[in-house]
Amino acid sequence: MSLAPRAVLVHRTTEYEELLARHGTHGQAAFVLAGRGRSIEEVAERHRRTVRALSEVAAALPLRWRRSRVERADLDRFLFGPEDVVLVVGQDGLVANVAKYLSGQPVVGIDTDPGRNPGVLVRHRARDTRALCEAAVSPGAGVDALTMTEAVADDTQRLLALNEIYLGSAGHQTARYRIGPDGSEAAGEAQASSGVLVGTGTGSTGWLRSLWQERGSGIRLPAPSDQRLVWFVREAWPSPATGTSMVAGELGARDGLRLTVESDRMVVFGDGMEADALELTWGQSVRIGVSDNSLRLVV
Repeated sequence: MSLAPRAVLVHRTTEYEELLARHGTHGQAAFVLAGRGRSIEEVAERHRRTVRALSEVAAALPLRWRRSRVERADLDRFLFGPEDVVLVVGQDGLVANVAKYLSGQPVVGIDTDPGRNPGVLVRHRARDTRALCEAAVSPGAGVDALTMTEAVADDTQRLLALNEIYLGSAGHQTARYRIGPDGSEAAGEAQASSGVLVGTGTGSTGWLRSLWQERGSGIRLPAPSDQRLVWFVREAWPSPATGTSMVAGELGARDGLRLTVESDRMVVFGDGMEADALELTWGQSVRIGVSDNSLRLVV
């Protein structure tokens, strides 16, 4: 007898829960927010919508399925199985947060706050959970395969991201490194900058796009399923020892960008998850390119 699928509900602590944890009571949290010109009722209502959505999703799961639940802060300690169907209940950013921990499991994005979320990745409503679960495990399930990027260090450390990977100083100050195409015989260009950003088509509506617009770049941003990445160096500093000739570019499916660290310490993190970063020291190198993994988003 085959093992029944497991539904894994991924969620994050709401702002209201964080306020109560910080200030102790509803009244004290309300007092603090009022001093900032905000009402706690709006925060509490968004919390109630999230709780309702989680309850509705849990109640609609197929009866024979196993089930589990994980909060965003615990994702790096949670073991996903090959038979899992991952239901992300929240905002688009939560899908990106979980993507790096998956290896082909189908993902269903459930929007808890329609009208406020962009809904690019959380495309569905809680009421459709049962049908979406059945569709996710059906042969020929409709999925969008969203391109991911990965960084692999010379000591085998590896990091995946759905939106973008940042490489730079842990304090977002000046980082020194050499940058160039992977596999090139040349050592690359020595640079000093506030970091390098490498992004996918899914990430081209966020941080990556802001850099693209600021530069007035002529590079065409990729679509989410394109096997292509775009990269930008942030605020490269010209000096007698550092150059600025390599500050933007594209990477195809087989291309790589290599950075060799010339600072005491650099970090590499994906999708804004700074707490789950690779750490590199002087002389280490890292390759960034298109990942063989993709996010399988149920449509």
